[in-house]
Amino acid sequence: LELLRFKTYRIPGSFRFPPQACAPLLAPPALRYRQVAMMSPPSPLLSLSALIALLAAAAPAEGAKHKQDALLQLDTGVSVNRRATDSFLQQRVETETLPSLEAASGAWSGRLKKAFPWYHTSEEIHAEAKRLVGVCGSTASLKTIAKGGVSIDVVTVKKQDAKPSNRVFILFGEHSRELISPESGIHLLKVLCGEASGGKDSITGAQALEDSEFQLVLNGNPRSREKVEAGEYCLRANPDGVDLNRNWDEMWKASKESEEQNPGPKPFSEPETQIFKELVMAYQPTTFLTVHSGTRGMYMPWAFDTKHLASRNEASMMSILKQLDSKHCQCPFGAAGKEVGYACPGTCLDWVYDQLKAPYSFAFEIYTSPSLDDDLRARWDQKVHSGGASMLQDGHHLGHPHFLDLFQDHASDFVQVSGQQEAEQEEESRSESFNCFSTFNPDTKERYEATVQNWAAAYLEMSRLVSLEIRKNATMVA
Repeated sequence: LELLRFKTYRIPGSFRFPPQACAPLLAPPALRYRQVAMMSPPSPLLSLSALIALLAAAAPAEGAKHKQDALLQLDTGVSVNRRATDSFLQQRVETETLPSLEAASGAWSGRLKKAFPWYHTSEEIHAEAKRLVGVCGSTASLKTIAKGGVSIDVVTVKKQDAKPSNRVFILFGEHSRELISPESGIHLLKVLCGEASGGKDSITGAQALEDSEFQLVLNGNPRSREKVEAGEYCLRANPDGVDLNRNWDEMWKASKESEEQNPGPKPFSEPETQIFKELVMAYQPTTFLTVHSGTRGMYMPWAFDTKHLASRNEASMMSILKQLDSKHCQCPFGAAGKEVGYACPGTCLDWVYDQLKAPYSFAFEIYTSPSLDDDLRARWDQKVHSGGASMLQDGHHLGHPHFLDLFQDHASDFVQVSGQQEAEQEEESRSESFNCFSTFNPDTKERYEATVQNWAAAYLEMSRLVSLEIRKNATMVA
């Protein structure tokens, strides 16, 4: 399955393979070898039949040391001793006890904490938020809002005696499979409370709180997140099957754009979106941000409109995204837009901007797997340097035909184009081969830490840039 997923693994034509070394092929990335690929030209692609033969030989008992060899012949007629295989793999075989096939595959389908212990469960998110509010002292407060069987925590952070001009509302975790979104929110809260750093060249939490206050929904889809934590790594909607980011009353449509984008029976039909609506209406943010994953990009309104860019603070929002992009993303940014005939209705991005008249409204998509990210980065750079930069400057949105093939291959929740159904089907296929988790979330602790630190710093920088704009245009905010 791992070979089919990446389509790039190569091995020597014939070699002796430790019996349980193929167990990581069924394990999540956190359990497999850092580099299973062993390049040795000429090195033909491992066929499915060879994989089956490999798996058939790989069933020693749990915890057995890898002192036995299983010979795999691949039609080249030459046997290569285990010592000729990758030295790193050899070191792991001689010195470590690896899980059996049953344990490795069970870890993938089992609970999140077993396979990826650095992630937080829903209970841990609540406990961590409560702990951090205690660390913040009088600067922060936590309240839980319950409605329709859903309980959602909201944390407010505001420096005492400060008079911030910028009220920042950030919504994390609308889509339950995007675990990294709430994780980045937890790290942001740590920075705001002085327990963590935003990284090199980042402003501190204390500096951010001089001009901004924050209200954070850390876990916007808690009931479905619990199912993801139990192993349903591709679950996007709430338990009623409704996409929360299509359930807002902004150009809402009853028809589904795809099976994954069910808008619900009516706008704000879901208890989660009802809670979100109550919170943002009470808070009246000057800056709104919703955080997602599955690709990388930074967007401003409109997501539903084919003809217009945001009319309020368009230039200012574009300038902020451009500055954030250079330091934190190097990815598609600009007006979300859509291709003619492909709507993106019912999003929080548009509703808060239009209905609440929030001066600044953004959506960030903060992670995809490294293999997809490399292609996205290269193709976006090519688009920008082949006329895309001037097109965005002149008022074109990302649904323009110039960017069409990019978003066909790298589907975004905020840029709807033709051909994305095929991309979604490919994503479904990837999920069947245990790749859904790593498409939406970092699958190593190193990537996880780099992602949460980078984007927490980006959220702080966003707040600083908006504050500067507000000060420049003091009449914009009453």
